[in-house]
Amino acid sequence: MDTFLFTSESVNEGHPDKLCDQISDAVLDACLEQDPDSKVACETCTKTNMVMVFGEITTKAKVDYEKIVRDTCRTIGFVSDHVGLDADNCKVLVNIEQQSPDIAQGVHGHLTKRPEEIGAGDQGHMFGYATDETTELMPLSHVLATKLGARLTEVRKNGTLPWLRPDGKTQVTVEYYNDHGAMVPIRVHTVLISTQHDETVTNDEIATDLKEHVIKPVVPEKYLDEKTIFHLNPSGRFVIGGPHGDAGLTGRKIIIDTYGGWGAHGGGAFSGKDPTKVDRSGAYIVRQAAKSIVASGLARRCIVQVSYAIGVPEPLSVFVDSYGTGKIPDKEILKIVKESFDFRPGMIAINLDLKRGRYLKTAAYGHFGRDDPDFSWEVVKPLKWEKPQE
Repeated sequence: MDTFLFTSESVNEGHPDKLCDQISDAVLDACLEQDPDSKVACETCTKTNMVMVFGEITTKAKVDYEKIVRDTCRTIGFVSDHVGLDADNCKVLVNIEQQSPDIAQGVHGHLTKRPEEIGAGDQGHMFGYATDETTELMPLSHVLATKLGARLTEVRKNGTLPWLRPDGKTQVTVEYYNDHGAMVPIRVHTVLISTQHDETVTNDEIATDLKEHVIKPVVPEKYLDEKTIFHLNPSGRFVIGGPHGDAGLTGRKIIIDTYGGWGAHGGGAFSGKDPTKVDRSGAYIVRQAAKSIVASGLARRCIVQVSYAIGVPEPLSVFVDSYGTGKIPDKEILKIVKESFDFRPGMIAINLDLKRGRYLKTAAYGHFGRDDPDFSWEVVKPLKWEKPQE
């Protein structure tokens, strides 16, 4: 059997880039909760003892940006300089301006346009992906890397492993078999975890605890064998972490946010952006389309692309590729998709209920494959089709 290896990675909520994603989405949530028509493009950056929020926001909401920054950092676990950032005493800088009137006029006409007339907030192309290799209809390598990172946070916060600190990274390599275009996972080849820790724990204790309390509960036993390789804190020491160890910036973990390297990516980040920004809403609707294709039995694996021009409601293009796994030709799947989904930004916001603040939870551990009612784009839309005659 001809097999291959594929690797996906993830990072914890305490990684400096993910810290920034969460702050940006916390700001977005605060604006949308008071004013659902808020136009938000919020960026965050961080380094030792400093967090800065900046960007363009037009809203009727009264937002205490500094409080949002400090509360978000504290919730993650950055409560002292020893763990990488002190939420209560770090420097917080705010540089927020209003949305460009040129963009506002072209996109939403100062809120006078009907939903179906609202234009895309920018040009760009977005991809959605789905595969039948897991119950989440997500790639196994990405699912495992993401769940390992989430588990690290869980055992840190519930006290199971008190030596853990907020920052950390995971990586999983899976051996696959290509079954005529469908991806079939065979085994986990390598598990890599690098986690921030306090000074008191030994490398042997770290390895033992990670295997017992993190890897074992997450990776199904059927995928592990005597050849599986484990790299657990391979650098030997990871005490300094968070913004103290590395600078952070919103939007630098776009592959971790999506499909772990599978499918494709248009390059646009999600966090800190309201639904008129198609980087976010466009990516959500094509994930729903791709997932619905696989869930409806039209294909075992597929990718959907959509593209936009700034200020134009209708997409420039929609594309479907089933990697040869489609039960009917891709052009027929594409026709079904176009008939079943409305790709106009204003209608995406309505159909997926995107004007409601609930984005902070998306900013760590992935935007897709999550079992949460707030992730409306994960709801499968049944697609009607007839199987061809044998």
